[in-house]
Amino acid sequence: WSVNPHWTAEFSTFPDHEVANGLKPFAIKDEWYYHMRFNTEKDFKLTSILKALPPKETLTRKDGPHSNNPHVRAAVLDRKEEQTVCWIVERPDGGRGFGFTGAHFHDNWANDDFRKTVLNCITWISHVEVPTKGVESATPTKEELLENQDFPPRKKKKQQ
Repeated sequence: WSVNPHWTAEFSTFPDHEVANGLKPFAIKDEWYYHMRFNTEKDFKLTSILKALPPKETLTRKDGPHSNNPHVRAAVLDRKEEQTVCWIVERPDGGRGFGFTGAHFHDNWANDDFRKTVLNCITWISHVEVPTKGVESATPTKEELLENQDFPPRKKKKQQ
């Protein structure tokens, strides 16, 4: 049902919710999973935080598990439905959760709004008020990002 291509999502609007505090429009390439199935029968409130319309290039793979299918093509190509890639959930018992389909590319953590989205979500699910400007954090340098890799960075091939 859902697919997981690599694409540049353009996030230009955000909901009227404290999790979106301080977010500014941004575009970023990632392996954004989309066309998710949300259980609407449960008694909880789901709010989409990041939504974007995937480009038609994300639908060029053959039909198969997580690659493509007629339901996805109809939603994106025919109905032009923006796809949710980050959401929050509020349960009747006061519990909170969030889902985020990005974070496949480590360098994306250097994007201030990408990082702020996740920090805002973590703050909110902890029942802490999200600051008006969102959770501020210093932009990591390339060196700092490399320090936190789970594996050594790939070596560049020598040009011949």
